[in-house]
Amino acid sequence: MDLVRLPAVAGYFYPLEAERLRQEVEGLLQKAQASPDPRVRGLLSPHAGYFYSGKVAAEGFKVLSAWRGRARRILLLGPSHFVPFLGAAFYPYQAWATPLGEVAVDLEGGSRLVAKGSPFLTYEEPFREEHSLEVLLPFLQVALPDTPILPLLFGEVDPKEVAEALLSELGEGDLVVASSDLSHYHPDPVARKRDQKTLEKALALDVEGVAQGEACGHLPWATLTALAGSLGWKPTLLAYATSAEASGDTSRVVGYAAVAYLGQGPPALR
Repeated sequence: MDLVRLPAVAGYFYPLEAERLRQEVEGLLQKAQASPDPRVRGLLSPHAGYFYSGKVAAEGFKVLSAWRGRARRILLLGPSHFVPFLGAAFYPYQAWATPLGEVAVDLEGGSRLVAKGSPFLTYEEPFREEHSLEVLLPFLQVALPDTPILPLLFGEVDPKEVAEALLSELGEGDLVVASSDLSHYHPDPVARKRDQKTLEKALALDVEGVAQGEACGHLPWATLTALAGSLGWKPTLLAYATSAEASGDTSRVVGYAAVAYLGQGPPALR
């Protein structure tokens, strides 16, 4: 029987009704100030509810939309918020479903990673209720329709080890998207100062600095940072905000950023 990963946070982090969801994502992308950039190869995106982080996320996916019709697949790297484990997990769902339909999974690529052994493992439990990758999918379905994904969830793991293993898997037409919010539940001025320090580390391609920074997806982000350093991708900050900008509550905020990693552009269409 084919396995499909069903949505866990539809109707909570983003709209449950398909047409409303498509309209919201399309509207966010249309209002984004960034331009599609064919040099982009990697992206850091937030993963909160769209009310809070949708505008920031849209800036990144607007840049990534330059690969529409050209991307081979997207490696999705996200943190496991609820299930602690060691390593980076893959699970052979045939597809992930959202209200907009199904996104195919690169089962062959996932199997190759698992066959490498540690730090990769086959483990379903972290995926069941996790939102860090799911909330990115509607943006991908609109910006890069029909592009397969290779989703990985991170437990405790050495990001440099994961990056080294992924280097041999990455090819022309592959994109890497890491999912992370920044600091959590500080007063707004404190959050902004802490997030600035984390972003300075990221923009300097400081893998250890990102791995030790105050971001829930610090290990996936550090893995992307290591890949960027090895492949010559240059990070650029597209957008930053805190939840206060949406909610008006400055007492306990969450920080969000979109960072693009620019390398070479996509191959020409044949």
